Amino acid sequence: MSLTTADLTLVEQRVTNDGPSTGATYLLWFFLWFFSAHRFYLGRPISAIFQILSYFILVGFIWLIIDAVLIPSMVRENQNNIRQTLIKQMQLRAG
Repeated sequence: MSLTTADLTLVEQRVTNDGPSTGATYLLWFFLWFFSAHRFYLGRPISAIFQILSYFILVGFIWLIIDAVLIPSMVRENQNNIRQTLIKQMQLRAG
């Protein structure tokens, strides 16, 4: 069953309100980089722990720089997961 425009608008509003912010992610990356707070914020605790551990062998600093480029795609992925969950829930209620 297809969702109405109003339902899709509600989904997008929820994604905007409940999803992670790119700006907040960059702030966490910049100020709390050693704790990999940005990865915890984006729901990636396993890679955050590996990143923290890798700081002790200096590889983590390269990973930290790579994250500066990856943050927008990680935020979009998280928002898409929220979007898909909400759409499934609305389809189950409607149908």
